[in-house]
Amino acid sequence: MTDRFPEGRIALVTGATSGIGLAVAEALGAAGAHVHINGLGSSGQIAAALAAVRMAGAPSASHHVADLRDPDAIRAMMAAVGSVDVLVNNAGIQHTASLAEMPDERWDALIAINLSACFHTMKAALPGMAERGFGRVINIASVHGLVASVNKAPYVAAKHGLIGLTKVAALEMAAQGSRASGGVTVNCVCPGWVETPLIEPQIAARAVDGDRDAGIRALLAEKQPSLRMTLPAEIASLALWLCRREAHNLNGAALPVDGGWTAQ
Repeated sequence: MTDRFPEGRIALVTGATSGIGLAVAEALGAAGAHVHINGLGSSGQIAAALAAVRMAGAPSASHHVADLRDPDAIRAMMAAVGSVDVLVNNAGIQHTASLAEMPDERWDALIAINLSACFHTMKAALPGMAERGFGRVINIASVHGLVASVNKAPYVAAKHGLIGLTKVAALEMAAQGSRASGGVTVNCVCPGWVETPLIEPQIAARAVDGDRDAGIRALLAEKQPSLRMTLPAEIASLALWLCRREAHNLNGAALPVDGGWTAQ
């Protein structure tokens, strides 16, 4: 596995100004892909993300401001990017409340960004992938695409839907391309707890006498048997492997990276 199979290919990663998305964008850049990112953030944060992708080795990197709640904006972004070889649907939002108390507008936003946006990007990208005989769609779902938790109705519904959508697309693309070309595959990665800045307050709240590791163990104890979080770079390594030629027959899968959460 010494060749740089994604080298020179065009990649689009949504939700890539931080966290898992940025780590995936950096990994693709390090493998020689031309990387397009989409995501929220200040001008400084966006500039820093692009600099990180270029520093990783991407021959080019650009940012697209499309609002993923808007199908027209998504179509415009896909047209601007052009022929996409690697599509990583990572953007997502969350809102916790009981089903009875979930605001209608939050339901609509979560379904739009976590599920419908993936449909629109895939609809635009898959025909070209099929024509070229190579393509990779990697949908960053969640452990909540496989199991449920209370107070997360729209998130769980969207992530379960994303896994179903992934399976349909995988079946429709399964015979495209060849072993030599790499084929067209559509898969989900389903992370459990991932160590990102967004969860630091939850760790700190559980830390005893400032012991961060104790805080992590306490946070994960209910769900994730490993008691270890996954790093964004580890998710990125899996995503990069899925882009390789030898992954041509790994298709339609929902791959849990959850420390045993869904094995219980």
